[in-house]
Amino acid sequence: MRAGLVQLNVGDDPGANLAATVAAVRAAAAGGAGLVLTPECTNLLTSDRAHQRAVVRREAEDPTLAALREEAARAGIWLLIGSLALVSDEDPEGRLANRSFLIAPGGEIAARYDKIHMFDVDVSPTEVYRESAAFRPGGRAVLAETPFGRIGMTVCYDVRFGHLHRRLAQAGAEILTVPAAFNHITGAAHWHVLLRARAIETGCFVLAPAQTGFHPDTIGRGKGRRTYGHSLAVAPWGEVLADAGEAPGVSLVDLDLAEVGRARGRVPALAHDRPIEGP
Repeated sequence: MRAGLVQLNVGDDPGANLAATVAAVRAAAAGGAGLVLTPECTNLLTSDRAHQRAVVRREAEDPTLAALREEAARAGIWLLIGSLALVSDEDPEGRLANRSFLIAPGGEIAARYDKIHMFDVDVSPTEVYRESAAFRPGGRAVLAETPFGRIGMTVCYDVRFGHLHRRLAQAGAEILTVPAAFNHITGAAHWHVLLRARAIETGCFVLAPAQTGFHPDTIGRGKGRRTYGHSLAVAPWGEVLADAGEAPGVSLVDLDLAEVGRARGRVPALAHDRPIEGP
């Protein structure tokens, strides 16, 4: 099975972001990818909360979701939309949803996953993030069935929580998706090692399409932000199969799902959990 990882540099204009995304998805499909994956924040990346609230839509009204569903059907591909910022009616505080979608080749939504872990960190005195101020965290892990394997869906900061990925693998996941808009400082320090660790400890393929570069706020009044890039595909034994570097584009990688069984057969750690007492 060939996967296409789309690396984007989106901004604060959803229309322009959609045009770039569709072009990249078509390029991946033209390259033979049967599964195409886009990063977190596919429809919008802005540090201006007021602008964000002004342009996001509910799931049923979101033009990016509608267009990408049509694109998946046109190309006959599985499409993992890394995440979209969407209006949610489920949060009493009015926060948004950071929602990942798996789209089937007929264009229907096969699975949804709302990002569980919120990026509330002080990376440096000038790099402070409070994702939970704008987004409502999800609370349910999601495992999606496809003809080529079971997909465990996660998003970005989730990668730091190994128990989520272990739970997905023990439930049957063979591929873990980690679409991201990873901070450039933490990315340089931790991105590769975290993704390789999640692959090694679960015996899964890890597919992590990413945002890259500087994302200016040209419409709103935010300061913009910078992301790390380096979309990665990692094999179950921990080998990096593809690294997109820092430029937008598409990385194509062939996956042999038999490698999952081989890796888990060599080190069957998923079956070796023991009860622990204390501390």
